Amino acid sequence: MSPLLLLSFALQIACCVHVVRTGRPLYWVFILLLFSFLAVIIYFIAEILPELRHHPSARRTVRSMRDRIDPDRDRRDAARLLKAADTPANRRRLAEESLRSGDYAHASELYGQALKGLYATDPDLMLGLAKAQFGLGESAKARATLDALIAANPSFRSVDGHLLYARAVEDTADAAAAIHEYEAVVQGYPGEEARARFGLLLKRLGEHARARSLFQEILDRSDAAPHYYRREQQDWIALARRELASLD
Repeated sequence: MSPLLLLSFALQIACCVHVVRTGRPLYWVFILLLFSFLAVIIYFIAEILPELRHHPSARRTVRSMRDRIDPDRDRRDAARLLKAADTPANRRRLAEESLRSGDYAHASELYGQALKGLYATDPDLMLGLAKAQFGLGESAKARATLDALIAANPSFRSVDGHLLYARAVEDTADAAAAIHEYEAVVQGYPGEEARARFGLLLKRLGEHARARSLFQEILDRSDAAPHYYRREQQDWIALARRELASLD
């Protein structure tokens, strides 16, 4: 059998399996088996492509590819919108894009300008400002901004914000408070970064047994996790493996 026919057969079978697993109309099976490559192309355009456009992972992949080709596109678009209409929403968008692209100075300036009037204690804007300040190496300012955020918005919850607070506290050389914050944030953080950073802090403080336990926990959790989770957390898993080896 020629490679082309094998490929056609494999694609037909894959699409048929997709039909059954996703509950598509069964007439697709007959179309796929009867019309080979043409049916596969039609099925992909009609059924799979629209699904991919709305799938979070697919959107992240498309955005990642677009960012590699033109990493500054979204920031340019946001800047044009702000120039056309200086609204809080447009200023927020440009601040977010500046933060995402690593232009922390511009992001800090924009967030500071946005935190006025009705938005003076907006928690998302305050968190964005704290991220920009931390990116600039202004950990004390970031900590103060986050303290003000919690004081003004006591019911606000953000796992990323909590991790940022723990890191800011750590950077201000308040080890006891940093340990307290890390102990709290690792309980509900949806990844391994918080646990890894806590382990690094404990290692730096000489608490090697606790650090070793955290790094081992990262490896144990990743071993029991699905493949996509291990792929997303691969940097922190690799760090835990290196740190364990150094501690041993």
